[in-house]
Amino acid sequence: MDAAGPQVADECAQYAGQYQTGFITTPGGNLLCSKIIHLITDNQVKSQVSKVLHECEQRMYKSVAFPAIGTGQAGQSSAKVADEMLDAVVEFARQKSVQHLQTIKIVIFQTNMLTDFYESMKKREDSDSSTMKSWASVFKSFFGGRKPSSEEKKFMILEKKVDLVTFQICGESQEKVDATESWLKDLILKEQFENIISDEAIESFDKTQIAILEDLQRGKQVTIQLLNKLSPPQIKISGISRDVYSVSLQVQEMVQQIKSTEEEQSKAELLHHLVEWRYPGRNGSFVAFDKLTNMQLERARMAKKLHLNVSIKKKNYKVDLNTLKATDDQGKTINLQRVIKDEGK
Repeated sequence: MDAAGPQVADECAQYAGQYQTGFITTPGGNLLCSKIIHLITDNQVKSQVSKVLHECEQRMYKSVAFPAIGTGQAGQSSAKVADEMLDAVVEFARQKSVQHLQTIKIVIFQTNMLTDFYESMKKREDSDSSTMKSWASVFKSFFGGRKPSSEEKKFMILEKKVDLVTFQICGESQEKVDATESWLKDLILKEQFENIISDEAIESFDKTQIAILEDLQRGKQVTIQLLNKLSPPQIKISGISRDVYSVSLQVQEMVQQIKSTEEEQSKAELLHHLVEWRYPGRNGSFVAFDKLTNMQLERARMAKKLHLNVSIKKKNYKVDLNTLKATDDQGKTINLQRVIKDEGK
C-alpha cells in the first residue's frame, strides 16, 4: 500500500464497508499496473481467486498477478494455498467462455514456499484432461520446466540386432518332426520375456543415452526398440528373461536420472526469477552465476551453512555465505552480490 501511494490508500478508506463482492478495485497508483484489486480476507482462497479471475474477464483485463494469498498475517499453510489457488486457475481455464484474460501470474517472494507451489503444479500434470494438460504446460513454462525445441525433435533409431539360429530337425516321421519343432518353440518361449518402459522423459534421450542402449544391446541377449513416436514414448526390451530384467533396471535408472535433472533445472529456473547471485565481471560490472550454481548458493544460505565451494571462471572459490565474500586457492578474495529480483521491473 505504501508503494501504491496515498491516492490508493484514500480510495480504499472511502469504499471500505461498501463492498459486496469481497473486494475493492482502485487505480494502480504508483505501481506498474492499471488496477489493483484489494481482497477482503476470509480464508476462502479458492473462492477469492475465482472471483478475481471472473472480474478480470468481465472487465476485459489481459493479465493479473496474485501474491500467495493468505500466507502472511492470515497464517495459512503455503501448501494449502498453492492447491487452492491452482485449483481456481485450472477451473477458470476450463471455461470455454474465457476470451480476454490471457496471463495469470502467481508471485512468490518467500523462497521457502517454492517447493509447495512447485509440487502442487506437478500434481496437475497427471490428469488425463486435455485442458489440464494444456494448463499444466503453462504452469511448467512459468516454473521453468522443459521447453519445446525450436525445431522438430529428430528421432533416433537403434541399430536393429538380429541373431539368427537355424535348427535342422530330422526324424522317423513327419509327426515326430512336428512334435520336436513344437517342443523347441515352447522351450524358447519359456526363456523369452518382454518389458515395456513408458515415460515422457524418454523423449529427452540424446546421443549419450542412445549409445548406452546400443552397448546394452550388444552386451546382453536382448533386442531394444526405441518407440519415441508414441505418446508417451516407450522403450521395448525383449530377449532372455534374466537379461531383460537386468537391462530394464539400467534403463529405468537412466529415465530417473533425466527426470531428476529436469526437475532440478526447473527449480533452478524458478529460483532464478526470484533471487540472483552474481560475481565480479569487467569494468565494475557483475555477472550472474549459472542457474544451478545460483540454486546451490541460495539453498546453502537458506540452510544456514557457513561456506560453499563454487567454480568461477574455471577457478575454485570458497564462499562465505554470511559476508558474501569468495576466496580462491591463492587467498585472493572477491565480493559477491545477492540480488532479490523485483517482479515489477
